[in-house]
Amino acid sequence: MNIRRWSAGLAAALFVPGLAACSTEADSPTADSTSAAPQKPADPKEALVASTKEFQKGNFTFTIKDGEINGGGTVHLPSKSAEIKLETSDPELSMTAHLVFVDNDSWVKLELAGAMADAVPGFKAKKGKYQHLDRSKVQDAKQLNFDFADVDPAGAEKLFNAITDVKQTGEGTYEGTIDATKAGDSDLLDAETIKALADKASAVPFTAKVDAQGRLTELALQVPATGSTEAQTVTVTYADYGSAAAVQAPPAGQVVEASDQVYEMFKD
Repeated sequence: MNIRRWSAGLAAALFVPGLAACSTEADSPTADSTSAAPQKPADPKEALVASTKEFQKGNFTFTIKDGEINGGGTVHLPSKSAEIKLETSDPELSMTAHLVFVDNDSWVKLELAGAMADAVPGFKAKKGKYQHLDRSKVQDAKQLNFDFADVDPAGAEKLFNAITDVKQTGEGTYEGTIDATKAGDSDLLDAETIKALADKASAVPFTAKVDAQGRLTELALQVPATGSTEAQTVTVTYADYGSAAAVQAPPAGQVVEASDQVYEMFKD
């Protein structure tokens, strides 16, 4: 699940400028603490890699901040359901999006606002509606898919395995650097970003927080400036481990079939 790439694809399709401005870090959410705290590895890197294991259960909520993009969602593997919500703001054209996945069905609701909103073809007629996605067409538009075998929106395990330096700075808090070139095409640092970072990619600063059970609650990457792109902090937070609610399908009265433009926008 690559939220940043999904956002970038939509922004490019709608010609939305300025989606790489600096952001601020989100407050760490309160995670469920009803279970007994497990034994956490003493080594900081091992502790952070272990902090991602709870994702395999697929039951949590998350938020993400990346420049002017704010979002979040729910993953509920027991019901094979998930949702992603995103917002961008721009004086000319802003967007809110809601993606819903329930078993083999999926829907997307897009709302546009701003001076250019009415000039975008095909969206005015769908305003306020969830567009039902044809699975046969979605195969060529990966950003409209949801991979229930890879549910972490940040790809945190890949990033933590690429740690080059890390220290514990307090109870459940860590800071260090990541060699992004060894993290593969992760969700927070994709191949295009890594290439643009050049030598800076080998030591990207990060901070992380875990709860009393050793589960990841926040990961923040301080991505250096590249060319005309300013430095920014990309922050993902996690909460509600084991207690997220199943995501419901949109009401039938709010559903229409997706327009061809939606598939074209995200075609690989």
